[in-house]
Amino acid sequence: MTRILLLTLFISLSSHVFGQLTLDACRQKAQVNYPLARQYKLIELTENYNLKNAAKGNLPQISLSGKASYQSDVTKLPIALPEISIKALPKDQYQIMVEARQNIWDGGLIHHQKQQIQASATETERQLDVNMYALNERVNQVYFGILLLDEQLSQNTLLNEELERNLNTIKAYRDNGIANDADVDAVQVEILNTRQQRTSLEANRSAYLRMLSLLIGEEIPAHTRLSKPVLPGQTISNDINRPELLLYEVQKQVLDVKQQSLKSGYLPQFFLYAQGAYGNPGLNMLKNEFEPYYIIGARMSWNFGSLYTLKNDKRKLDTEKQRIESNRDLFLFNTRLQVAEKDGTISALRKQMKEDDEIIRLRTNIRKAAEAKVANGTLTVTEMLRELTNESLAKQNKAVHEIQLLMDIYQQKHITNEQ
Repeated sequence: MTRILLLTLFISLSSHVFGQLTLDACRQKAQVNYPLARQYKLIELTENYNLKNAAKGNLPQISLSGKASYQSDVTKLPIALPEISIKALPKDQYQIMVEARQNIWDGGLIHHQKQQIQASATETERQLDVNMYALNERVNQVYFGILLLDEQLSQNTLLNEELERNLNTIKAYRDNGIANDADVDAVQVEILNTRQQRTSLEANRSAYLRMLSLLIGEEIPAHTRLSKPVLPGQTISNDINRPELLLYEVQKQVLDVKQQSLKSGYLPQFFLYAQGAYGNPGLNMLKNEFEPYYIIGARMSWNFGSLYTLKNDKRKLDTEKQRIESNRDLFLFNTRLQVAEKDGTISALRKQMKEDDEIIRLRTNIRKAAEAKVANGTLTVTEMLRELTNESLAKQNKAVHEIQLLMDIYQQKHITNEQ
């Protein structure tokens, strides 16, 4: 946790200095900032408290008891001696007792209890790992959403500059009688549409930045640029290393510990005890008066009742293991389906990107030819604007394909947890 905090501080300072954020930095900050991260410390504290409580079972156990009773009859001597009067025991009896018991061997009960506490704490941590891992996908979606909006804003700027250049050209044509006011108005309408699109894109980017700010726990200035991840050149491994697999393994380990603890239910227990009491009668049952007394000794307790259900208890745990293994297989099956689907999407995008540059080159040639035709008076401005829009869309498609490919690759890395 200390290393993570230091790394986050360094990344934070670097991002303020250079005004740029990276995907890895956002992930690190989100992991530290997410409220669920505080539960790691709470799990550790709970485990320590439970272990200390379990260990106290080896300390002397002290109990205080008392009783008052009245019985219908008491023990009497079956003989009568002449001139000797033997008083009968009182039918009302009283006793207050303090007993101390020291465990010698509990059949491994406390040992197995500690193992269960540790195993349960580990299971809770692995479940928390799974929940924290899902946070990375949310960061990915918001981060690449901003990158996509940045590309669209960049293309919007280029289109607006191109329209402004054409507006000046068309105005010159109008002044020379080649074009008219309607042609100028058509270009101005496209400029206004481009500005409206920019307003919408900027509003969406602001909303996404706000979402990313909440995720990483710090304010992100509007001028901050997000670093585009480098497109991996090598093939992504399909080996699955998700934290869910560790969770399934730990769940089976918890059942193993429970199965081992069944032994403590049918093993004998040995302990020492000491009793100190004050009552009437005392140890001398024939003496009718209050007196103190004590008893010390050793005891053995052996309960065979758990043997009746031992076989079924083991079967229940084996059934639970089979259920966990079934959930693991189902998770791997669904994950492999996601990987296969993402492989197809990535392959299709790579093929499309190979043709994007050629489409842009052809669209640029068509647009330039259209501008030349407008200058010669053989093409209307509206038709030329259509070709200009088609060229802009081709460039936007290329930018979208690049960001989409990056997003899909990182989604696949998230699906498999490839580092």
